[in-house]
Amino acid sequence: MRPANAPAGAVRQGSLRELNLALVLGRIAAADRPPSRADLAAATGLTRATVSAVVEDLLAGRLVSEADPAPRAGAGRPARGLVLADQGPAGLGLEINVDYLAVCVVDLAGQVRHRTVHRADLRPVDPADALAHLVELAGRARADAARQGLTLAGAALAVPGLVDDAGLVRLAPNLGWRDVPVPALLAAHAPLTEHVPGVPALVVDNEANLAALGELHSGSPGPASFLHISGEVGIGAGIVLDGALFRGVRGFSGEIGHLPVHPQGRPCRCGGRGCLEQYAGQEAIVAAAGLAQAELPADTATVRLAELAEAGDTAVLRALGDAGTALGVAVAGVVNLLDLDTVVLGGGYAPLAPWLCPPVLAEIAARVLTAAWSPVTVRPSTLGAEAAAVGAAGSVVRRIVARPGGWLARCG
Repeated sequence: MRPANAPAGAVRQGSLRELNLALVLGRIAAADRPPSRADLAAATGLTRATVSAVVEDLLAGRLVSEADPAPRAGAGRPARGLVLADQGPAGLGLEINVDYLAVCVVDLAGQVRHRTVHRADLRPVDPADALAHLVELAGRARADAARQGLTLAGAALAVPGLVDDAGLVRLAPNLGWRDVPVPALLAAHAPLTEHVPGVPALVVDNEANLAALGELHSGSPGPASFLHISGEVGIGAGIVLDGALFRGVRGFSGEIGHLPVHPQGRPCRCGGRGCLEQYAGQEAIVAAAGLAQAELPADTATVRLAELAEAGDTAVLRALGDAGTALGVAVAGVVNLLDLDTVVLGGGYAPLAPWLCPPVLAEIAARVLTAAWSPVTVRPSTLGAEAAAVGAAGSVVRRIVARPGGWLARCG
């Protein structure tokens, strides 16, 4: 609300500045090559004087930096281009999964500047203890970021379960979590990030959603609509439609791992029967391949499965084929419902894609009504197991690019 003694013109001027800052910074972020000030004026329709003033603010706030000009054959001094700064604000990405904790730092340009993965079975661990260990890893990441000239401006945490708008983890069946108040538990520790106006200190979201966002913004051109499936001990999906994450009415969309592929089949931790996770989750594949007794470590399970499949191990090939068939049944239902043309296999599925894709495609061909004239692409994720943590950190820096005024207010 505007203070009673503030002139209306000043408020409009402040809003206009914020819009101009976001417009220019967004153009720099989206450019294929470093644009000059003249390029930005032409692209935005702003005057050169306005662009120059905005750029000076962005330079002073360490949001952009000047790139060395490219060699020029003609007369005149070449204009200096502008790029997102590699020092300044950064995002902190956190992930809790069934068998690991992950922390990463992503700078404004989307580059991963720090990544740590700690392998452990978290099912018997109390949520508060698991989060305390995550805070410890985050503290190391923060110190490393500071050494690189980066300031953590916000954090996002990926959890394999149903998360409401307040960050309460309603249910994470594979972790055994129910109604866990993650923000309150983390508030008992020192702040993970600096306070930046307009940027939430912590956002808690489903790991498959954040993985899908990581894939969407991975830098490589791709489809605007796709289904991203994270295959770990549990299986989750992020649904991207027209460049935006589809969350559903209550934010709980994407629980593909609990679609029944055998309605009277094996019992699942969620309380249902015959869920996809029981036939295509990582532990199910390892068990079907006869490797459960070998106590295959979670961090090497998919790599070892890929090695054995490459070597022609009959049991592993059969297990991957059966998992791919179950996955294909579930995927075909989603494709029939949403009319998607791209399915991305992420997480532990990415290295197993050469063996999972054929049976998935076979089920799509047999079950999707439009398959004969509207083919569906099934491919591995570009980020693989890193997608959720990278997507979490990237969601923070995208907030800063969209609304840079909060960061500049903190700096100035």
